[in-house]
Amino acid sequence: MAAVLVSLLPATPAEAGAKPGEWTGTWATAQHASYDPGTSEVTVRIPVRVSAGGSSVRVRLTNGFTTEPVTIGHATVGRGDGGSAVTKPHELRFGGKDEVTIAAGEQAVSDAVRVPVPARGDLVVSLYFPGRLTHISQHWMGLQTVYWTPDGGGDHASDADGDAFTRTDSTFPFLTGVDVQGGDTAGAVVALGDSITDGASSTANSNRRWPDYLAGRLSACSSTAGVLNEGISGNRITAGTDGNPSALDRLERDVLSQPGARTVVLFEGVNDLSWGGATGDQVIDGMKEIVRRAHARGLRVIGATVVPYRGWGDWWTEAKEADRQKVNTFVRDGGVFDDHADFDKAVRDPDDPTRYAAAFDSGDHLHPNDTGMKAFADAVDLTTLGAGRDCPTARVRLTPYQPTLQAAGDGTQITSTVTNTGPRAVTQVSTRLDLPDGWSVEPAGSARTQSLAPGDSATETWTVTPAADAAWGAHQIGVRTSFLQDGRTRHDSDSVDATVTPVPSGVSSPYLTTATTTEEAQYAQNGGQFAIWSGGQDLSGWKDEKAAVYLADAAGPSGTVTARVVGQTGSGPSAKAGIAVANDLTAPETGGYAVLTMSAQFGLEFLTDSDGDGKLDTWAGGGSSYHPAWLKLDRDGTAYTAYASSDGTAWQRVATATVPSASGTGDAGLVASAVNLNYPGQITTALFDSFSTHE
Repeated sequence: MAAVLVSLLPATPAEAGAKPGEWTGTWATAQHASYDPGTSEVTVRIPVRVSAGGSSVRVRLTNGFTTEPVTIGHATVGRGDGGSAVTKPHELRFGGKDEVTIAAGEQAVSDAVRVPVPARGDLVVSLYFPGRLTHISQHWMGLQTVYWTPDGGGDHASDADGDAFTRTDSTFPFLTGVDVQGGDTAGAVVALGDSITDGASSTANSNRRWPDYLAGRLSACSSTAGVLNEGISGNRITAGTDGNPSALDRLERDVLSQPGARTVVLFEGVNDLSWGGATGDQVIDGMKEIVRRAHARGLRVIGATVVPYRGWGDWWTEAKEADRQKVNTFVRDGGVFDDHADFDKAVRDPDDPTRYAAAFDSGDHLHPNDTGMKAFADAVDLTTLGAGRDCPTARVRLTPYQPTLQAAGDGTQITSTVTNTGPRAVTQVSTRLDLPDGWSVEPAGSARTQSLAPGDSATETWTVTPAADAAWGAHQIGVRTSFLQDGRTRHDSDSVDATVTPVPSGVSSPYLTTATTTEEAQYAQNGGQFAIWSGGQDLSGWKDEKAAVYLADAAGPSGTVTARVVGQTGSGPSAKAGIAVANDLTAPETGGYAVLTMSAQFGLEFLTDSDGDGKLDTWAGGGSSYHPAWLKLDRDGTAYTAYASSDGTAWQRVATATVPSASGTGDAGLVASAVNLNYPGQITTALFDSFSTHE
């Protein structure tokens, strides 16, 4: 079918979202760079979590940061069915045509397609690129697995399953917006920000950016609102670059032209003040200009205070802190913003307001963890947004934010706090915990409160004990409160990720253990999960100090050994955990010795014994470390090939090595080493939740 050139812009805020049947943005991202993928005949599949729901959707695509047109030969959208699968892909058309060519610097908007999608629902957009794909306009920090077919994979946009999508990355290519109509939305809120708004340091594939949490709060309102994330890592108000235009330069594209936009939350300034070289007055002048232009288009503007950042590199100084305080005083009291959200107050350390409180700090002292992201969303007064109506006014929250419970251990105390943030009392407040099956809970008192006046809180402490066979790792503990607000029953909820940790208890037959460390090794098994506590100076060349859980005679002359390393803590950055094979793992000098590990901080390490002396003397790997990590060793006689994957489906080849001494059937197992040469006596804890061997 012939291509058609399209250059369409969304409706203006004055038109969009104001009348029934008009479009409202429900998901967005700010495109800001491009690259040459060096590929042809490929399909990409992009999962997105929408904010507001509707009965019909359309998608917006941009070719904004390129110098050449791009052709999309086929596009679909459908409800997500997990990973790269789609429940029912619906054909997308552009001006009635299947194919669309987007000129450099332009965008295309699809025709409407009827796909009922609930608020906070998952959609998947698929785009097929015929011929050579010369460039990709992208938003690079997606924090979401995006799926690609291999080079030459062809058109798989209409596939329901995701089997064809064997490559992954985490950038959003071409897709810049998803809009809905036919729902109960009352406009959209645009979050204009930098890497913090973009979600840096929040959990990937979990939608835990602060705009995601804000969308969750708004979804409980009688009339919801879309929340559009227009964060770009490194963005500034006062200056920009070719691949990262300033907030002022991108205001029209990313905020003012968004369908149904009613309100913008401006959360910028920390990059300007820290490494950007701007003064407080310059940031304030830029904020005033953003407010002036937004007001001229009928949008409300909520100013967010600039967060503390002392300890983030060497950027903090007393003078810059004074500028930050000056900007925050302006945001709170300057009379320019329609209202403000005090993000600074939400996460700062009361004992040192120049720093994050530890509970909210991701560890780099600038970006919040998931809990900090939630604190930002909680700091937004929904009544100030002018979008979303009749929202619950009582909020419930759980602490500690990241509780740890020990397998087969005593219970852990968890506290729920209900706070009335509204202008009138709420009554008949009741609270309950939602726990995984088999867990037990004992409340310390009554979980009911007759009445909460405005600003008052009620707390309840619960002792939570995991099930005896609870899997190690993260489990969600939820809390739900119900209350009467203006005569109607309303609800609020919260959840925390509680980590169940193992205790040493040994392993069960047919599994065996072996160790070559000075420090005593310990082990635990919980069904298909394994834990190893190990010391050791190294697991390479000059030393072979490790602890292992293994199966004797499980690695045949040809076959595969696979495991998933969930995580590794303790000891130094070179600590290793992964899989090992040998003719005899208790005596590596008998030959066939190879190890594939993910190190704590230095990426993959594939080590083999090239001469049969029991020392791992060849190396391949590198890259960045990630957990969980799937590791796989394929054996074909004396040839071992190592692979790694973040999801167990899209495998990346690490290297192939020849191990001449490999002969017959050998041992296969899980291995861990602290690599504590520079951390003497320290122990590493390695967790695995999958281990298998196949001929």
